[in-house]
This record gives sequence, C-alpha cells and structure tokens, in this order.
Amino acid sequence: MKKRTLVIALSLVAALSLAACGKDKAEENEQPTEEASQPAAEVTVPAMVMQEAPATEAPAQEESDTPPDGMVANPLTGEWIDASIADQRPIAAMVDDEKTALPHFGVSEADIIYEMTNSTANDGVTRFMVMVKDWGKIKQLGSIRSTRPTNLQTFPEWNAVLCHDGGPFYNDMFYANPYVDRFSGTFSRVNNGKPREFTEYIVSGDLEKNFKNNSKISQTYNEYYKGDHYQFATRSNPNTLDQYSDAKTVNKVSLPFDHNKPWLEYNADEGVYYYFQYGGKEVDAGNDNKQVCFKNLLIQGARLEQFDKNGYMMFHTNDFDYTGDYSDTREGWYITNGKAIKVSWKKAEDTAPTRYFDENGDEIKINVGKTYVAILSDKRFGDIKFE
Repeated sequence: MKKRTLVIALSLVAALSLAACGKDKAEENEQPTEEASQPAAEVTVPAMVMQEAPATEAPAQEESDTPPDGMVANPLTGEWIDASIADQRPIAAMVDDEKTALPHFGVSEADIIYEMTNSTANDGVTRFMVMVKDWGKIKQLGSIRSTRPTNLQTFPEWNAVLCHDGGPFYNDMFYANPYVDRFSGTFSRVNNGKPREFTEYIVSGDLEKNFKNNSKISQTYNEYYKGDHYQFATRSNPNTLDQYSDAKTVNKVSLPFDHNKPWLEYNADEGVYYYFQYGGKEVDAGNDNKQVCFKNLLIQGARLEQFDKNGYMMFHTNDFDYTGDYSDTREGWYITNGKAIKVSWKKAEDTAPTRYFDENGDEIKINVGKTYVAILSDKRFGDIKFE
C-alpha cells in the first residue's frame, strides 16, 4: 500500500469517527480495538520500592571474534547467545513510560529500546518499545500498554512478535498486514497497588502460553524476515568514530521529549551511556534496580503526522519509495564511545531494516552491545543538546 494512499485513508477514517469518539483523549480513557483472546492471569508479587541503583560495572566485551562453542551472534546486539535460539523471533513489547508506571521491570535486559512520542497530548508523553531476542529468560517485563501506527510500521523490520494491549482504530489498517504478528491483552495482571492500566506485565510462561494458544504465529523467523539488520563492528576492532574528522565529543545528550525530559550520560570507564528521565536514574526494579545503559545511541528525525485533536499521531519511519540507491534519506545521529557523528537513515519498506549512513554514504558499523533508538519529529531534531 502506498504511503500517500494510507495517509488519505487514515484521515478519512478519522473524520468519520471523530463525531462518535470526539470525547476520547489520547493516553486518557483509551479504548483498545479488540478484547483479550484469553483472560489475563492475576498474579500477586511483593511491592517493589524504588531504590538508588547500585554501582555496577558493565561486563567487558570479549575481544575474540570467534563465537564460543554452541553460541552465535545475536542479530539485535552482536553479543553471543545460545545457538538453540538463533532462529527464534524476538518480541517487541510496548512498555508504558508514564511516571505512574515506574519503576519499570525487565528493561535493563532488553537488547534494543525504542523511545518515541506516543501522543501530542500530555506534553508528548513517550512510550518504550522493548526488543528482546531471548524472551524465555523474562521473569517480569512492563508494564504493558497499547501500541501505535509508528510501532506497527517499525517492529516488522525485526520479524518480531508485538506484545501490547489494544490501541486506537488508527492501527486497524496496519493490523491487516500479513507480516504483523501480535499478542494483545493476554498477559498477567500484577497486584502492584496501581490503577488497572498499570498492572499488566509479561511474566514467566506468558509468552509460551501465547504461542501455544496462537499456533498460526511462528516462534521462528518466517518468510518476512530480511536477514542481517545492524552492521556490527568486530570485537577486536570496534568503531571508535576516530576516523571521522567532524566527530564531536559527547559526554551527555539531552533529548527534546518534553514530558519525561530524558538524557544519557557517558561512563568512560564502562564505555556505555546511562539513561535518566523524570529527573533521576531509569532503573529496573526486576533486576536489583540496575540502571539502564546502552553501548549505542541512534537518533532519527522523522516526519510526524497528527491524526486528530486528541493527540493521536504517528512518525513515518518508512516514508520513501524504494529506488535501490537510498538517495533520499533523513537526518540522524550515531553516538558511541563518547563521540557522535551525523548520519542519514532510510527504511525501504515496513519489513526492511532501517539503514544508517555516514557523510560519505557508507553504511555505518555499530558496536557490539545494547542500542537505544530515539525517534523524534524532524522539527525537533535541532533541539537535541550535546555536552
């Protein structure tokens, strides 16, 4: 489906539906478009208290480029994983990032975290899309909330299975795509003392049960998987960005998300960027309050389209007609090892990997490790602050 046809169709649907739905607010009183396919289990867990994150060192990268016996490279991080899950599809879990949803659970073990504005209402509240390849190790992840067209256009490039709880009617045309596999509203309810919308989590056994109850959704890569995604530098020869004369030193990057005001700080001893939001550390209550950190930061400026006055919107992460030469690109940044370079990016179709290019037009190589991807309105791209 051509993108312009899609946009026109969405606008017509919005116009016809606003009379009946005009009182709905994005993020407030949101009604999912479908019911859960199975009752969510009620789980009682001890209340977690936000504590100061312990000072823990990130494990040093192995220098060997040869995988240990029985292991292969994780296509999301380049890190070694058990060969038995080499063909296992990752999940893309929609995790609420409203302050009431904190503390998060399971986010420090994510392979990739995408962050993007979820609504133009509420100062542009953001949501995480948490990518996990080895989802069998999940003990508790969330809390889980609804999805948006941006996510439905983005996650298929990983051939992932989307985990969410409903969403607005703007999603319906994307749900119809044959490469969109998802579980919605079928996870556990955790008694955490919060309002119900903040109580749904993926806990141990939930995903296995979902795959068993949805036999048409494959646990392994299917015909829509495009293969290699990120291009990784080797462990023995990491990308320092020293080869770029215009690389800038970046010890702190602040992002123009007005609701949570996030920033990332570089720890030179560990070679990673630590994530902060709402004025403090982003910690994982399910992993000893470990602070979330990343080896790679990718920032993408994208076209934002607002659908209605209630704040529903999307970023167009696939905004081009594929010509084969990636000549039409948008702005971005790649940040690693305390330095940043300007890049351009392009995504050829929903199921195609997003590609990132340096100033010479060469595809960049990112370092082995976890990655944070921020998707911003191209109108706010110039508001990123580096220190």
